[in-house]
Amino acid sequence: MSRATALAFALAICGCRTAATAPASSPAPWEAENPLQPLAPPPQGVPFELARAHGVRVTPEKVRLGRWLFFDARLSRDGTVSCATCHDPRHGFSELKPRSTGIEGREGTRKAPPLVNVAFPLYDAWFWDGRAASLAEQAKGPLVNPVEMGNTAEGVVRTLAGIQGYRRAFREAYGDDRLDLDRVGDALAAYEATRRSGGSAYDRYQAGDDGALPEEAKQGMEVFFGRGRCSACHTGPNLTDGKFHNVGIGFEPAVDGVRLGFGDTGRYAVTGALADVGAFKTPTLRDVARHPPYMHDGSSPDLRDAVLRYLEIAANPWLDPAMREVRIFPFDVRPLVAFLEALDGTGFEEDPPRSFPR
Repeated sequence: MSRATALAFALAICGCRTAATAPASSPAPWEAENPLQPLAPPPQGVPFELARAHGVRVTPEKVRLGRWLFFDARLSRDGTVSCATCHDPRHGFSELKPRSTGIEGREGTRKAPPLVNVAFPLYDAWFWDGRAASLAEQAKGPLVNPVEMGNTAEGVVRTLAGIQGYRRAFREAYGDDRLDLDRVGDALAAYEATRRSGGSAYDRYQAGDDGALPEEAKQGMEVFFGRGRCSACHTGPNLTDGKFHNVGIGFEPAVDGVRLGFGDTGRYAVTGALADVGAFKTPTLRDVARHPPYMHDGSSPDLRDAVLRYLEIAANPWLDPAMREVRIFPFDVRPLVAFLEALDGTGFEEDPPRSFPR
């Protein structure tokens, strides 16, 4: 072997060793500030493991990606509105407005429902009217709704595909380079599934802590689960049956019969079944005190008014039969409000990401 050949061989070996021992590249700033997190156990009182999330497989990689997407206004057509604009973590992932406002100040017709415990296994339809058959479908809806985020499927994908950091995040979450609206919805759903709430005063009382609930709230609880018949719809660990009920909200007798007495016909607009006229999905009552006003149309400014609505229920041809069994009196209002305030929990809290993929 000549001296030149030996030198070249030695340099090649050195190069291989250097490459083999070179440290991995540092994570991007947005990755360092938002590291992958293990999936948390369920909170007290809500026995909902993420492995049982309805219709979505939850992984740390998807959750991190979905969290970025949830808070990133770049997904909207004009870059001003994100999912968190209407589903604010500070308010139980709902909002303090009677109706949601999207791009260019466009106002919708309904209040944003809360997202806590939104992937509870009981659910099989989403939105107030149940028009989405999966949580991922629900997550995609606002992206392309002209009143909300005002984008198109092509526009969302084009924006994300043009951001190298997002391409990498999708690859890590799904194992390949495919990037489409279905995967955007799936990642959003995975993140939303982790927003679980429990450990409220009510949960602690149920677990044996007699001092967790004030006396007035205990009185309200007795009415809630007793003659008040609130639990006919607000039942189970998540305090919702996930079904659709006409409770009289929004009914005004129609003069010409065209509107069926409801400006917003609710579930009927999806199914066309007369039994669904004026029926809306039962919302969870967990963390309900965090996001006034109430009802699907935001027509009750506070919890007191919301309870008072059930003292004089608006009778209509499609009223849910359970509403005729409600027995709530004026002296029940304060105890019921106290009980509802005792449903504020923990586990869903979130600070928006400080940085996003670039």
